[in-house]
Amino acid sequence: QVQLVESGGGLVQTGGSLQLSCVVSGRAFSNYAVGWFRQAPGMEREFVARITWSGGATTYADSVKGRFTIARSNAKNTAYLYMNSLKPEDTAVYYCAADASQDGSEWQGDYTHWGRGTQVTVSS
Repeated sequence: QVQLVESGGGLVQTGGSLQLSCVVSGRAFSNYAVGWFRQAPGMEREFVARITWSGGATTYADSVKGRFTIARSNAKNTAYLYMNSLKPEDTAVYYCAADASQDGSEWQGDYTHWGRGTQVTVSS
């Protein structure tokens, strides 16, 4: 059973930064690609970023490109989302997810394991 636990969310002012972490347990972390998604109130969950099992390739949503960075440490069984220049429209619950295909994608249906999410609130 694969379990994912996110942390690092909180309240930050516009222009600030946060670092989210996603600790994966239960199976070999290096077997999975990891994606970050977010869901704002009243909105559907959307793709933010993904990283392949090796960390060799990443993809970002246009809305976060240049501001967010996804990374991973297979030695620590942890994925990260570094968020800079935060905007009020980044306010959402952020979820990490694992994809056994090892490549990951922008499509939520590819991900078989999900965390419970961490709240990020950006004040104006």
